[in-house]
Amino acid sequence: MEYKIHKNRPGLLGDIASLMGMLDINIVTINGVEDRTRGMLLQTNDEEKIDLMGKMLKKVDNITITALRPPKLVDILAVRHGRYIERDSDDRKTFRFTRDELGLLVDFLGEIFKREGNQVIGLRGMPRVGKTESIIAGSVCANKRWTFVSSTLLRQTVRSQLSEDEMTTNNVYIIDGIVSTIRSNEKHYSLLQEIMAMPSTKVIEHPDIFIRESEYTYNHFDYIIELRNTPDEEINYDSFTYTSEPF
Repeated sequence: MEYKIHKNRPGLLGDIASLMGMLDINIVTINGVEDRTRGMLLQTNDEEKIDLMGKMLKKVDNITITALRPPKLVDILAVRHGRYIERDSDDRKTFRFTRDELGLLVDFLGEIFKREGNQVIGLRGMPRVGKTESIIAGSVCANKRWTFVSSTLLRQTVRSQLSEDEMTTNNVYIIDGIVSTIRSNEKHYSLLQEIMAMPSTKVIEHPDIFIRESEYTYNHFDYIIELRNTPDEEINYDSFTYTSEPF
């Protein structure tokens, strides 16, 4: 539930909480959201009580109910962190973060990584903005093991094979889209295709280059995440070097 406060009089929250208590509706989490609204995650064993509560609160002059629905991931994170994740209005699978929102990004990734099955996540961003570090931190939050398939975090990494315990659906596979498509070799690309076919989570840095240089398309991605140093930073690939030989 989310509501806008018109007059924040003393005891307003207590009155709302008392109403929920009488209806046996539990408040799991509560927080102000972006200084405009207050958000709550509620729990009940009777959906009709939620509908009844919503009708009753519509009669309260000091507030306006702006949302009353089963929570989506973005709702849960908004209540936890006090702000909504910026989402592209045209492309609903694209989410935007800035470097000062790394805690929110890590929490977002952690929740996605907890899900089972095939997931492909693209992560756009300029060098040294925190892409790989966020993926690793999100893996820790989800209690998942992470595996570098290709990377430039410490030095250029191009794997041509993985051990048996690394080839598991419980892993988060980290792929550098530039290294895997432009700087790799045939054995690496064969491994990449095998991993992409697995029912597991894959995070691909520089997804635009990955799409441009491989047979994979935008439709293969479930999420596209953009990470910037500042909100107006342009993500471009003019400064990237594509010709290095793989180790």
